Amino acid sequence: MNASNSSSSSSRRDFLRSGSAAAAVALAAPAILIRERAFAQNSDTLKIGLVGCGGRGTGAAGNALTADSNLILWSVGDAFPEPIDGSVKSLKEQYGGRIQAEPDRQFSGLDAFKKVIDSGVDVVLLASPPGFRPEHLRYAIEKGKHVFCEKPMATDAPGIRHVMETVRMAKEKKRNIVAGYCWRYDLPRQAFYQQIDDAALGEVVGVYGTYLTGPVKPMPPETSRPPGMKDLEWQMRNWMNFTWLAGDGYVEQCIHTVDKVLWAFRDQPPVKCTANGGRVNPNGSGNIFDHITVVYEWANGARGVVAQRQIPGCYNDNSDYVLGTAGKGWSGWGAPYIKAGDQIKWRYKGDKPDMYVVEHQVLFKAIREGRFHNDGDRMITSTLAGIMGRMAGYTGQEVTWEQALNSQQKLVPDQMSWDMSLPVLPQATPGKTKLV
Repeated sequence: MNASNSSSSSSRRDFLRSGSAAAAVALAAPAILIRERAFAQNSDTLKIGLVGCGGRGTGAAGNALTADSNLILWSVGDAFPEPIDGSVKSLKEQYGGRIQAEPDRQFSGLDAFKKVIDSGVDVVLLASPPGFRPEHLRYAIEKGKHVFCEKPMATDAPGIRHVMETVRMAKEKKRNIVAGYCWRYDLPRQAFYQQIDDAALGEVVGVYGTYLTGPVKPMPPETSRPPGMKDLEWQMRNWMNFTWLAGDGYVEQCIHTVDKVLWAFRDQPPVKCTANGGRVNPNGSGNIFDHITVVYEWANGARGVVAQRQIPGCYNDNSDYVLGTAGKGWSGWGAPYIKAGDQIKWRYKGDKPDMYVVEHQVLFKAIREGRFHNDGDRMITSTLAGIMGRMAGYTGQEVTWEQALNSQQKLVPDQMSWDMSLPVLPQATPGKTKLV
């Protein structure tokens, strides 16, 4: 479907009006299963393709199907066949006849993303490990698809520069891109940062963001590697533990916190940063840190501090503390608030729809109304800020924005095959690992 044509369809406008009530019900009661066994496809039906059938990809497909009742899941793809079976089965249990990814449209292998994109879909959901994101996003935009692009968008600076070119291409083609920085679509957080934009805190002078949690998927010992399993498959099956695939826990998970710190500074990039980080617990053949704390500095001297930790048995927190010349604010899992002194002068009291659904509502509403919505610029800024912080943590050096953007360190292999030799880069040592 071409966005330029969708605004001329009265039936699509009718759908949008009638579909908004169903979407409101889904948002008001997200725990209700949508058991749609029968589905009548029509000229307004959009076909979506899913690339990456793990938990986040399956969740994204469900969020999209909840957001717009005239979607069908047309095709799915993953590097491995096993996640496909589980993903399709679980989605069929909830969405019934809207899951039309028949066996001949279930693709596995390193080229599965191309087969999904070429299968006749209108929209692509990209949820593979982020090391593959630049290539997958480029192919989707080249083929004229609208995209939901999970975070982060790259794991190294060459990947970011590749994404920058793709975003420029998407703007020229008027292709919509919604980024998986889900907090940007959370109504309480939108209201909170609007208060900051409206100077409720005065000038922002400091932000402290935390992402303190346990490990997501610890690296299994090398002795558990099945006989005959080659390097690429072993690393991809344990992708969160390898920098080229995940970008480190700081870039893969904590990037949400980095994104919110950038939000507080109106998405202006920091000029430089320093960091402390390392690894406390053994990680087998993996090479990521389990903690990094980054201090970003802006041109006016303001600081943003991001503390990330993935260590079991520790205190956990996922909050953002914003300090301004006229007050302070807090945003976490509860209702955000702003204080002047010890008095709360604002607290969010509005609706709290599921942000994971809202981001897809925004995407499909833009497509159906023929509008252009593209998160490309800010998703690049936030991802590069995460990579910049990791670079500072791994090397122990001060890193400027220009150094991060122009870095020649390429982590992702150019050509991949299942039988390739893929040595793992040694875990970084601050003070010894060189800044490239």
